[in-house]
Amino acid sequence: MIKLVNLLVRADDLTHEEFVEYWYEEHVPLAKDLPNAKKYVTSVPNSPEHSEYDGIVELYFEDMGDLKAAFDSEVGKEVMADLETFAKPDEGPTLYVEETVQLDDDA
Repeated sequence: MIKLVNLLVRADDLTHEEFVEYWYEEHVPLAKDLPNAKKYVTSVPNSPEHSEYDGIVELYFEDMGDLKAAFDSEVGKEVMADLETFAKPDEGPTLYVEETVQLDDDA
């Protein structure tokens, strides 16, 4: 399983609250339709004034081929174009990782 992790920085013309509102109400419904996505997780800081980033997105795919196909699709292109309306995608780091769960009380 491959996980894409992106730390998001909001667009200069938005407050943190406006960023979160747009992200959850407008962007999330688009991103939920990414082909091949197995899991989609968003996180926002409890104290944004003490955080370097405005949010974290985690997208899970079976493999890198599925991830690439998702973002090469029409939906993927729409998701990336929309991201630029509320965030600065090149400002935060992006990681492609294989997750190893060390503890999971819910399992």
